[in-house]
This record gives sequence, structure tokens and C-alpha cells, in this order.
Amino acid sequence: QNGLVLECAADPLRGDRELVLEAVRQNGKALYCASDPLKADLELVLEAVQQNGMALDYASDALKADRVLVLEAVRQNGMALSYASDPLKADR
Repeated sequence: QNGLVLECAADPLRGDRELVLEAVRQNGKALYCASDPLKADLELVLEAVQQNGMALDYASDALKADRVLVLEAVRQNGMALSYASDPLKADR
């Protein structure tokens, strides 16, 4: 019931896509605990930012430059724009 329980999980579990996907559906900020490859997984990160736009902070740099993903994060929480790549922040 609490996606942040992933914080206590062993490293192999932090790389388990299905487990992390379920965690970010419950709490987008659980993306913080995900393995680096999962922080670059567009579908998984999209789920996280739809639940909590501020989860964009934990996405890979490449995804912070993805216009569609950033727009979704900003729709959920306008303050998420602060985590977007510099070129997207400058794009008005």
C-alpha cells in the first residue's frame, strides 16, 4: 500500500521492473529508489510523474529532456518544470 517501502528494499528488488512499477503507481516519488536503468524507462517514469509530477526529479537526464514526459509532469504539478532540462525550461 505504500510505494515508498521500496526504499528499504535490497538492490536487486530496486531493479525489478514490475515491483518498481507498482511502487510508483502508489507513490511517484518511489522512483527515487529505482535502479538507474529503470529511471530511464519511459513507461515507468511516465507512471511515476502521472502520480506525482515532482518525481521528474529522479528521472534520467534524457527523460528530463522528453517534451511529452515533462508536459505530463507539469500537468500534475507545475513546480515539476524546475526539474526539466534547460532547453525545455527555455522553450516558451
